Amino acid sequence: MYTASKMNAHRGRGVFRALTGLALAAVTHTTVTQTAVAQTVHASAPARVLTGTALVAGQTMPVTLELARPGKDGAVRGSFVNGDERSPSSSGELHGTHLVLRFPEYARQLEGELTPAGFTGAFSGARIPSLPVTLRDSVPAKPRTVPTQAAPPAVLGDWEIAVKSPKGESAWSLHVLPAAHGGLKAFIQRVDGDTGFLYAAGPAGYDAASATYRLSRFSSAVPELFELRPLSDGTLHVTDLLHETQPWTARRPAEARRAALPPPTDPTQQTTMADPRQPLRFSAPTLAGERIANDDPRFKGKVVLVTIGGSWCPNCHDETPFLVDLYHAYHAQGLEIVDLSFEEGDELKDPERLRTFIAKYRIPYPVLLAGVPDDLNKVLPQANHLNCWPTTFFIGRDGLVKHIHAGFSGPSTGAAYTELKAETTAEVERLLAERPTARVP
Repeated sequence: MYTASKMNAHRGRGVFRALTGLALAAVTHTTVTQTAVAQTVHASAPARVLTGTALVAGQTMPVTLELARPGKDGAVRGSFVNGDERSPSSSGELHGTHLVLRFPEYARQLEGELTPAGFTGAFSGARIPSLPVTLRDSVPAKPRTVPTQAAPPAVLGDWEIAVKSPKGESAWSLHVLPAAHGGLKAFIQRVDGDTGFLYAAGPAGYDAASATYRLSRFSSAVPELFELRPLSDGTLHVTDLLHETQPWTARRPAEARRAALPPPTDPTQQTTMADPRQPLRFSAPTLAGERIANDDPRFKGKVVLVTIGGSWCPNCHDETPFLVDLYHAYHAQGLEIVDLSFEEGDELKDPERLRTFIAKYRIPYPVLLAGVPDDLNKVLPQANHLNCWPTTFFIGRDGLVKHIHAGFSGPSTGAAYTELKAETTAEVERLLAERPTARVP
């Protein structure tokens, strides 16, 4: 016997099959020689791939969405795609033509109408306004003859962007690499972390009409859209199209040194203790209401990492899996980790996003609700120039802060990510090997 929900689910699956048949054929059977391969595509392959745009801060930026086939009761999942990276939803439903995809790690969702013509709706949630999204089925472009034109200006390699940031920085790093399937990918490294990869599509990623490279990233995290304009003097104009109106100037590192410009900030020098002879004092509750403080007996004689974070912070999402691995590797030897999470006001009332954050990464150490982001320096007044999420304090067995690192270089940074993990691990091992001469009260 059919219930109403079963009938709706059946209709949803039927509509989805009707809507996706042509798109799936177009995606998996682009040439005769690919037919045999297409017949063996894994069952998890996307049933529908849609591309289009989102309107963010008055700017149009590209969006790619992969949709899986609906399951029971219309359940469906999708992923935003950037290059070879995917940002998957945790849940979603398709009932009739109404689609909802949820991304609880950032308390956001995509909602709208999925029809044979495509998708029309909005991406909305915490920390962003409602962003209109319009998508159509992605059909592989037919081969065409490209007119011969001059090679685009070379931008691959390392650059330094001269800035005056609110965090006191004078320069950021910009790293531009070739993308796997043509075009470019790049990331900007600041003292608090990196943007993740930004992608420019098309031949070499260059738009000859505007003489610019346009790089973007649309995921469940923060939308990013930058423009690179090569200039005749060998510099770049870099514009954050979603936040800035005036371009920054980027130079090759060697040229920046010749111009006597300061290098990017050393993240180990960003934050210091006002009095290194005093312990870092904190006290805040867990989600269960247990109050944990720096003088808790569990920390006595231990090496403790105190990380400043927030479930809204993309760089904190990058750092957390590494901290979890570090905890499992060294907890038995005397390592403790505490996350002081600064959440927005609505999250403090009902910290659902933080619960998702803890569950997603299976965090085994205490996560404390320390306040809202604006409370940071009030909660930890002993630290000078504390303004980066994340920031990690390394505390020795004597209870004193031995080392502070601002920000986190995520997986997109490649060598910097590998080096930071190695340096952090070495510092933890060094502190674990020490024995305190006295305990700070």
